[in-house]
Amino acid sequence: MPEKANSLKQIISDIYAQESRRVFATLVRLLGDFDLAEEALHDAFSAALSQWPDAGVPENPAAWLVSTGRFKALDQARRRTRHDHLMQQVVQLADNDGDDDQPMAFEAIEDDQLRLIFTCCHPAIAPSVQVPLTLREVCGLTTEEIASAYLVSPSTMAQRIVRGKAKIRDAKIPYEIPTISELPERLDAVLAVIYLAFNEGYSTSEGTSLTRVDLIAEAIRLTRTLISLLPDPEAQGLLALMLLHESRRDARTDVHGDIVLLEDQDRRSWNASLIAEGVALTQMALRSRRFGFYTLQAAISAVHAQSVSYDSTNWHQIVSLYDVLRQIEGTPVIELNYAIALSMRDGPKAGLELIEGLIRDGKLKDYHLLYSAYGELLSRAAQPQAAIAAFETALTLTTQSPERRVIQTKIDVLRNI
Repeated sequence: MPEKANSLKQIISDIYAQESRRVFATLVRLLGDFDLAEEALHDAFSAALSQWPDAGVPENPAAWLVSTGRFKALDQARRRTRHDHLMQQVVQLADNDGDDDQPMAFEAIEDDQLRLIFTCCHPAIAPSVQVPLTLREVCGLTTEEIASAYLVSPSTMAQRIVRGKAKIRDAKIPYEIPTISELPERLDAVLAVIYLAFNEGYSTSEGTSLTRVDLIAEAIRLTRTLISLLPDPEAQGLLALMLLHESRRDARTDVHGDIVLLEDQDRRSWNASLIAEGVALTQMALRSRRFGFYTLQAAISAVHAQSVSYDSTNWHQIVSLYDVLRQIEGTPVIELNYAIALSMRDGPKAGLELIEGLIRDGKLKDYHLLYSAYGELLSRAAQPQAAIAAFETALTLTTQSPERRVIQTKIDVLRNI
């Protein structure tokens, strides 16, 4: 019996990881409030823990959770209707939506997630708030994870997210997918959300695992859905970039979960079909001549993906692509990647000069990959003590276990030279 209970708890835990943000998005639409939807979501999963042991797991768990969460929220709201104006609005909104017993279609739940992305990326919301709000409410990233991606404190990020939810409530921003004519003005923010969600999945900011497969899959799925609505070249470029990165997932870690660097990966284990689709999408986006940030990154990834070995990589082409990328969006992180590529083409000294400039600038002072790259180039330049110091700084700036292990290994090797 305990074994069966533990098995069911694992099933519910897996459903939470896979479905909770979709269920939440639908509850937001039905209840019209983020906080109520969050409460309803947790009430629904509590009900699952108490009811499913006897009733069994429903055929459509997401639909069951939506219906249960909605019912519990309405039940509470009706009891408080006389005293709470917000609850009156919730009851009216939900009652207008239809019969409480009507089953929720899976396709509707899928659509609701895209609706919520567009709601969070509404032009009425400040651009600095749109993406963090969407990452928190749609993708389920923690405030700490989002703050790490933006290189700001969790308290600063929490304030932005609260402001975004308040704006949606006060301005009565509708939960809907915009018309075709309205899509372009929201596209940049939506692509940024998906890109950051994918990045968090591809290399988690903390924890014991390098990747979060659920976030990767969700980012790819959302981009495919977006392209079906608006086949924009940059959306195609973003999908290409994600597919090309995802093609290497199995080769990025060994059997112990430790990181395998690009130069050491077994390219035979790269996913050829994902590479083929990614390269084709990249070429399509480039031919449009309306490409930008994501497509250029995809083009760089395509060069890596099509190289038969690390030593045969066309670094001249990669440096040229980064040079164009710097002109379009010359962020400090792009400058860092350009410096690394330049060091591969022209030697470590060329890259060191640029990285030392980034360190003096201070904009990436909390970015562990800056100091990790610095240590790598110092090591190649035969400066082991300085390299150890750089790697030790990098070690203090990351909490992700696989990255900490690979950095510590580099330090140990240098100390034994």
